[in-house]
Amino acid sequence: MDIFHIFYDELISFSGLGPLLDMYHKGNYSPLLTVQGFMSAISPVIPFLLLIEIVRALLYKRFRIEDYRMPFFVFVANRFLSRFISIAAVGLCIGLFGRFALVKTTFTWYWFLYGYVVWEFSHFVYHYLGHKVRLFWCLHSTHHAPQTMNLSVTYMHFFLEAPYADVIRTSICILAGVNPPLLFLIMAIDGTWGAFIHVGEHTLRDGRLGMLGRLILTPSHHRVHHARNPVYIDTNFCNLLNIWDRVFRTYQPEVRSIRIEYGITRAVNTRSFADMYFGEFVLLARDIARAPGLWNKFLYLFMPPGWSHTGEHKSARIMKQQAAEAEVVQTP
Repeated sequence: MDIFHIFYDELISFSGLGPLLDMYHKGNYSPLLTVQGFMSAISPVIPFLLLIEIVRALLYKRFRIEDYRMPFFVFVANRFLSRFISIAAVGLCIGLFGRFALVKTTFTWYWFLYGYVVWEFSHFVYHYLGHKVRLFWCLHSTHHAPQTMNLSVTYMHFFLEAPYADVIRTSICILAGVNPPLLFLIMAIDGTWGAFIHVGEHTLRDGRLGMLGRLILTPSHHRVHHARNPVYIDTNFCNLLNIWDRVFRTYQPEVRSIRIEYGITRAVNTRSFADMYFGEFVLLARDIARAPGLWNKFLYLFMPPGWSHTGEHKSARIMKQQAAEAEVVQTP
């Protein structure tokens, strides 16, 4: 019976139904009038959409177990590894940097707008470093390893990525004066949207979302971000507001004539948990072991993925340049 209780508790936790069931059993729905209660009420949206996505794939005979199996395994592993580390990281940053805040904000709509712009900047910084620093890419690459796009990919993360991300994002926001209650609300909204933009083509074929695509980052933009096509690599680092991608010129809309190829540039065994979870760490360790001298070993940690001490670089910037040059040559 204990096993069934554990399974039930994990299922309720995953689905986000816990707070709603608690309100139902107590007959008290007053928490829905609070921001925290409202955000708890909408937390089942993503798991419900994931269920719809799987059912639609089954009905249209497009369901493949390999598209969902590895994200499930990763979710289970991370459930026990990263949850409390991430919470501790957020609390530590708030305690360390709260006294140094540039401004003092309150829980009002105008500070909310300010806080969201700051949050997007902090998310951009974390995400950009996750693609441009080899060590951080090892943490982030698990999320990019799947070769399809569906809502289960939102759970596909290395267990130390969330703490790393939260240290950067929380530190920047707290230093910029975003107070903790406001920050937690923004985190909840951004987390929900950040999960939704992983929705697959089986559920939302055209992810551009019409006019909204000019104002915010849509599933289409995030599909581009997960692509390994040279023109798409290292673009669309923001989560909801695309302001910082436009400022730093990393904004890239989906090109209808270029079919998205999901995944990372190296060959990945998508059936291997070890390769999708630890593969980039293994390759980094090999490069460090083969590199001559301590300086080259150090550079492998912090130079962009694809950097080589031999000068034969295969970074995203080089791949983009080569693809652009090839296109010019092919153009009559």
